Amino acid sequence: MSEKAPLLHYRLTASASPEPKDVPKSNRTMVGRDGRQSNDKTARKLGVVFGVVIPTLLSMFSVVVFLRIGFVVGQAGLYQSIAMFLVAYLIITMTVLSVCAISTNGALDAGGAYYMISRALGPEFGGSIGIMFFFANVCGSALYVLGLVEAIMSAFGVPEEGVGAVAGLHQVLPSGYWWSLLYGTVLLFLCFIVCLIGAHIYAKATFIIFIIVTTVLTSIFISFFIVGPMAVTLSDTSVLNSTGLTTANYTGLRLHTLEGNLMPNYTIDYTTGTMMSFATVFAVMFNGCTGIMAGSNMSGDLKNPSYSIPRGTLAAVLITFITYNLLSLLAASSCDCHLLQRDYSFLGDINIWPPMVTIGIYSSTVSAAMSNLIGASRILYALSKDNLFGGVLALARKTSRSGNPWASVLVSWLFVQVVLFAGKLNTIAGIVTIFFLLVYAAVNLACLALEWASAPNFRPSFRCFTWHTCTLGILGCLVMMFLINAIYAFASIAFMLLLLMLIHYLGPISNWGYISQALIFHQVRKYLLMLDVRKDHVKFWRPQVLLMVANPRSCIGLMTFINDLKKSGLYVLGHVKLGLLDGLPSDPLQSRYDSWLSLVDHLNIKAFVNLTLANTVRHGVQNLLFITGFGGMRPNTLVLGFYDDCTPEDHLQGKILLSTGHGLDAFCPTTDLSEQRSPFFPNVRGAEGAKDFREEEYVSVIADAIKMGKNVTLARYFNQFNREEVIGSGRKTGVHRNMTGPFIDVWPLNLLRPDSRGYVDTCSLFLLQLACVLHETRAWNQARLRLFLCVEAGCSLQEEEQTKLRVMLKELRISAQVQMVAWDQVVALHWQRQGKQTEERSAQDEERRESQEVEDAEKEDGLQKFPNNAAQLTDEYIYAVNNLIRQHGAPQPAVRFLYLPRPPADTYRYRAYLHQVDLLSRDLGPTLLIHGVTPVVTTDL
Repeated sequence: MSEKAPLLHYRLTASASPEPKDVPKSNRTMVGRDGRQSNDKTARKLGVVFGVVIPTLLSMFSVVVFLRIGFVVGQAGLYQSIAMFLVAYLIITMTVLSVCAISTNGALDAGGAYYMISRALGPEFGGSIGIMFFFANVCGSALYVLGLVEAIMSAFGVPEEGVGAVAGLHQVLPSGYWWSLLYGTVLLFLCFIVCLIGAHIYAKATFIIFIIVTTVLTSIFISFFIVGPMAVTLSDTSVLNSTGLTTANYTGLRLHTLEGNLMPNYTIDYTTGTMMSFATVFAVMFNGCTGIMAGSNMSGDLKNPSYSIPRGTLAAVLITFITYNLLSLLAASSCDCHLLQRDYSFLGDINIWPPMVTIGIYSSTVSAAMSNLIGASRILYALSKDNLFGGVLALARKTSRSGNPWASVLVSWLFVQVVLFAGKLNTIAGIVTIFFLLVYAAVNLACLALEWASAPNFRPSFRCFTWHTCTLGILGCLVMMFLINAIYAFASIAFMLLLLMLIHYLGPISNWGYISQALIFHQVRKYLLMLDVRKDHVKFWRPQVLLMVANPRSCIGLMTFINDLKKSGLYVLGHVKLGLLDGLPSDPLQSRYDSWLSLVDHLNIKAFVNLTLANTVRHGVQNLLFITGFGGMRPNTLVLGFYDDCTPEDHLQGKILLSTGHGLDAFCPTTDLSEQRSPFFPNVRGAEGAKDFREEEYVSVIADAIKMGKNVTLARYFNQFNREEVIGSGRKTGVHRNMTGPFIDVWPLNLLRPDSRGYVDTCSLFLLQLACVLHETRAWNQARLRLFLCVEAGCSLQEEEQTKLRVMLKELRISAQVQMVAWDQVVALHWQRQGKQTEERSAQDEERRESQEVEDAEKEDGLQKFPNNAAQLTDEYIYAVNNLIRQHGAPQPAVRFLYLPRPPADTYRYRAYLHQVDLLSRDLGPTLLIHGVTPVVTTDL
C-alpha cells in the first residue's frame, strides 16, 4: 500500500527541516527511528536491495496479491485484467520517473510525498496534498485491517444464519457487521500499541516479513503446477438460494479453463452486494500498485541515493508487475469462474500447505496496516512541525523522550477507527485509490513544474524523464480518478483546493522556495521579450507610472490614488536615498526592500519598488527614469509630490501590519541611539526640518523628465485625500438617480498662458485621458467628470472652440459635463501691467508666433522642447485664476486636474516658475498638475 516502508525503517522521527549548512558533514548526526542519534556514516549503510527494493515490495505486496487476484480475474477476465495492470503500471511508472528525478535532486526527509511536494511546489500545494496523503494512509491502514478481518472470518468465522452452510470445527468466531467491526477494532488497537511503543519494533521484523511473503508467493506458484483438480468449498454462501452452488472447481492448468476466463463477467460482489464494473474492479486492483515512494523516502539512509533509488524502485515495480500478471495467468488457467468470483481466499484452498497462504496474508496485512498507521502519523507530525495550520495541529507535535510522536499516532489511530465503520474492504478501496492517484498526480505536477521552470539548481542525477512523462502521469491519474468515481474525485479535488486556499491566506510565509515564483519568472521573461516597443500603438497606450516617494509615512493617500490611476499599467514606487557607495561596506538599500514590500502588501496596491542611492535627488530620479522597467514595460509618467512648506503628516502612526502583527510605528531596538527609529520607515520631517533639495533642483527634475520624453504630474494636497471617504460616498449616493457621486474637475487650458486659445493640444488631451482613465476604474465609476472651458465674451473663437471640443469628446467616447467659464475680468488683469497695452499685445503676438514655431518643431522631431516663455505674470493675475477655480468648485470635487506649463528655458527663472505654480494650485484640495508630452488618444479603430 502507501509509502509505509520508509516510514517504518529509518528517519521516522527526523525533522522536516534541512540540515544546518554550517555543520561539517563528518560531525553531522541523524535521528533514528527510536529517537537516538547515530553517526552519519553508520546510519547511511543501506544499499539498493535492503534500502529500496525490499521496502517497496513490502509496500506493494499486500492484501491484493493474496485476496484480490482472483476477484480481478473472475470479474474482468484475463484480457481486461492485463489491460488494468498495464494502465495502472503506466501511471505509476510515469510517477516513479518523477519520484526518481525529484529524489535524486536532494535528500528527502520525514513526511514522504508531503516533504517532496511541499519543498517543490510550496506550502500551499504541499500542505493540501500532505493532508490528502495523510487521509490516504489512514484509509489504507483501515483497508488492510478490513482485509485481515475478512481473511480471519473466511477461515474461522461461523457462517451466517439462514444460509444452510455447515460450520467446521475451526469456525468458532461469530460473524456479522458488528462482530467484524469489533475484530477490526481489536486488531487496530494491537497495531496502535506497537506504533505507540516505537516503530523500531516493526522495522526489526521487516526482513523476516519479507522472507515470509516471498516463501508464500513461491509456494503459490509451485501449487499451481503440483496440486491436481479438486472441488473447493465456496466462501460465498449467500447465493445458495439462487444458484444452489456450494463448491467450485479447481481444474489445474487447462486450456478450456483459460478460454472460459478470457472475457469479462461482471457480477455482484458477495462481500458488499454491489454490482462490479471496470472502474470498481480497477479501484480494488490499484491498491496493489501503490507504495512506489517507499524507497525514495529512504534517501537519508542510503549509501548512494542517486544510484539506489532509481534502480531499486524500478526493479521493485518490474518485479510486482511480472508477479501480478503471472498470478493472473495461472489463476485464469486453473480456476473456474465461480471459484474466482465467490471465494477470494481460494489461494489457500489450492495450496500444497493451506496454512502457508494464511500466514502470508496475516503477516503482510498486519505489516501493511501498521506501516500505514505509522506513515499517517509521520505525515501528520511533519505537517504540525511546519506549522502550516497554526495551532490546529499543535497537539500532534508532542513526542516521547525517544522521539516517537505519540500524539500523532493517537490522532491517526482515531481516524483509522472511524474509517473502520465502512465495514468492507471493497467499500473504501475506491476512496483510497482516488487519494493516492491525487497524490501521484501532484508528484508528477511537482516534477513538471521544476522542469518547466528551468531552474539552474534542478539537475537531478536521474535523467530518464521529460515533461512528456510528467504530463502523461498527471493525465493518467486524473482520468482514472474520474473513471473510478467522479463524485469522489470532484470531492477530493474540491477539498484539496479548499485546503490550498486556507493555507495560502492563513498560513505562514515559508522559506522553502515557491515553484510558482520560478514559473512566473520564466513566463514573464518570455513575454517581456515578446513585448516589442517598436510595435507600440497609441490606441493601446496606458499610464505606466513612476511615483517618487520621499517618506511613505506622509504619502499614503497619494500612493493609493495612483494605484487607481494606473489602469492596469506599470506602477513603480521610487525612492532616492542620499549618499555614495564609496566608503560603505555594502549597499544600504537591500535591507530596506522588505519594509517597502510589506507596506505594498499592507496598502493592497499593485506596485513594484525601486530604490536607488545617489548624491542628489536629481541624479537619483534620473537613474530611476533610465533603469526602471524592462523592454516595453517602462514608466512613461513621472509623479512627484509638490514642493511647498506644508508639514508632512504621519499616516502610518498606530497602524498594524497584518502579515506580521507588528505596529508600523514600532521602534527597532538597536545599540546605536541614532538608529532608534521605526524598523520600517523614518519619522516624518518636522516643521523646522530641512528638505533634501532646493526649488531649483525640484524644477530641474521636471525639466529632465520632459527632456527624456516622460509625462510629468505634480500631486498636491493629497494628504487631505481619503480614499475610503471618497469612494464610500460615491457608492452610497450613486444608488439614487437624483444624487451624484464625487466630482472629477478638469481644466484643460493652460491657465498660466492666458493668450493660448487652443484646447486640443497634446498636453490637454493627455490631461483628459488621465481623468477618463480614473473615471473608468471600478472604484471611481460613480464619479462624474466636469470639464471647464475658459472663454472670453468677445472672442470670435469661443463658439468654434466649444464646438470643436464637444465633437472631440464625442469621438473620444468621453462622457463629461462641459461648463463654460467666463474669465474676461481675470484675463484683463494680465494685460494691465507695464507699458502700453498695444505694446503688450504686440509682444504677445510675437511670443505666440515663437510658440507656434516650437510646436511645429515638436511635431517634426517628436520631442518636446523648451519655449522662451518670456511672458511675465503678476501674482494678482494668478490669485484671480486660483479664485476662479475655487468659485467653480461647488460641490467640492474629489480631485482636480490642471494644466502644468513647461518649465522655462532659463534656469534662473525656475524659482519664479515654481512660485507661479504654487499660487495657481494653492488651497484647491487634492490636485494634479499635469504636463503631457506624448499623444495618448486616437479616434481610429
